[in-house]
Amino acid sequence: MAGIRGLSGWVGVVLNAPDARALAHFYRDLLGWPMATDEPDWCTIGFPGAPANLAFQTESLYERPTWPAEPGQQQMMLHLDVGVQALDDAVQDAVTLGAELHEHQPQDDVRVMLDPAGHPFCLYVDTD
Repeated sequence: MAGIRGLSGWVGVVLNAPDARALAHFYRDLLGWPMATDEPDWCTIGFPGAPANLAFQTESLYERPTWPAEPGQQQMMLHLDVGVQALDDAVQDAVTLGAELHEHQPQDDVRVMLDPAGHPFCLYVDTD
């Protein structure tokens, strides 16, 4: 089997947040991608040229994840990797937009960041 029957090829990733709109606008500004849906509790930004989107959903019971994982703490369910050409410049821009540089940095060519809702994301040097 080469996938489920009727698969359209479209994929979306949804991040929960205490404020979907605020987090969506952060990623819109970080990535420079257009908003596709902009509602108070559900927002999407499109991946240009791809059958996919990044969506944001308000979750009233949202808890910031802890990374690296710790017993008894809310754990990260996924993280985004974002390729950049100039790591220090990208970190500075992300911080200006509201991200935090995480204190734990396990690799020299990657910077672990936290978005305004506390989701970890990585900026990495993309050499391709």
